Amino acid sequence: MKPLSVLSVTSEVFPIIKTGGLADVAGALPSALAQEGMTVVTLVPGYPAVLKALERPEVLHQYPGFFGGTARLLSGRAGDLDLFVIDAPHLFERSGSPYLASNGRDWPDNARRFAALGRAAADIGQGLTPGFVPDVIHAHDWQAGLVPVYLSLSDGPRPGTVITIHNIAFQGIFPADLLFELGLPTSVFTVDGVEYYGQISFLKAGLQLADRITTVSPTYAKEIQTPEGGMALDGLLRARSNIVSGILNGIDDKVWDPSTDAHLARPYDRDNLAARADNKRALQERLGLKPDPEALLFGVVSRLSEQKGLDLVLAGLSRLLADGAQLALLGAGDKALEDSFQTARIVYPGQVGCFVGYDEALAHQIQGGSDALLVPSRFEPCGLTQLCAMRYGSIPIVARVGGLADTIIDANEMAIATGAATGFQFGPVNLGAALDAFDRAKNLWRDKSAWQRLQENGMGADVSWHRAARQYANLYRSLRSP
Repeated sequence: MKPLSVLSVTSEVFPIIKTGGLADVAGALPSALAQEGMTVVTLVPGYPAVLKALERPEVLHQYPGFFGGTARLLSGRAGDLDLFVIDAPHLFERSGSPYLASNGRDWPDNARRFAALGRAAADIGQGLTPGFVPDVIHAHDWQAGLVPVYLSLSDGPRPGTVITIHNIAFQGIFPADLLFELGLPTSVFTVDGVEYYGQISFLKAGLQLADRITTVSPTYAKEIQTPEGGMALDGLLRARSNIVSGILNGIDDKVWDPSTDAHLARPYDRDNLAARADNKRALQERLGLKPDPEALLFGVVSRLSEQKGLDLVLAGLSRLLADGAQLALLGAGDKALEDSFQTARIVYPGQVGCFVGYDEALAHQIQGGSDALLVPSRFEPCGLTQLCAMRYGSIPIVARVGGLADTIIDANEMAIATGAATGFQFGPVNLGAALDAFDRAKNLWRDKSAWQRLQENGMGADVSWHRAARQYANLYRSLRSP
């Protein structure tokens, strides 16, 4: 039997274009799947950064009229990735965020932009590229949600379809009067198609029509089937629960490897944890923190939003920083939170350091130099920063939700005694429970041998993509035509 071929459809892919964890998943999964005998090509919009990264592009198809302009489908490689790229300047030749204009609002034509992504994917699935006809199309998030819809309108055989929910809060909802502009007939504007409370929802459409639905952790798969976690899609997901599964994300253990990480002041591994002290000192220096090796240094690498629970960190900051503890933060998002952390840096000189924005090197340095990493999310489909923290020997302190609950073993008395603990969990997600977790971490910090055991446990855990790749491969095989 020939190797199974997969078209991965995504709006961002690391290391070329990234706004969040979706890019990390889309960038790391293809190489992990190759170990499972899968051939993966990734379809991505032709943003300027993508076209710049594409090596020796080949034109596969010309679209004379494609959602408002001419376009080309290109193929090529970018690093280790095999790519198909939609070169449509009228849709994608824009600087900055893939989704937002400079004023912070969604691009007004996002419906057309990501309908184009779905349309091209469906065309490839129907044989547009004879050299690569996928057995399975894997659509990621709402931006690829129309792939199963366009395929459903085509005659003849079609590939199996999988849609992955990376965050159900983002659903791609647009006015119903765009239906014709998106090349969709009125027949699909039903409760069993793209219609969603009188509008068009890209994500709902994909969930309704895909052959399989996955999300990025087993606990989140359960949470999104409840009214509290389903963001009004819980009924649909319960109705299709027999095809819903949670596959826990991994991280790229070559990119995230403290023994080879060029971003660190000094590399180290599980058997040389003392070398982390140099990274802590370098991090303190970079962010203007007091150079104190005994200060418990908390780290944050996060989008700044209510979802991520960073307001809890601000509300409990005086307690968090008591006894000389420190905070190193990297993130951007909600302007009020950005300003509040900048103010905290002034109010607590030498104890709070922050960088508002995106800095990949600093993200690695916080993982390698902090003693503990805070992830107090109100909901979290999977989370990747806590996996990176484990890999780097920074103890995760997480809310007991979604993938955070699935990946971190709480340092309760029994887990410490049996040598299983890897971090701290708290719940419910409120200030009181968060403060208790901060205090538990501070108490354990005083026991250096117990703290080191947690570090060693986390660094010894398999947080790679290997297990997830096997699960995805089995899922794809279940969809392959006999």
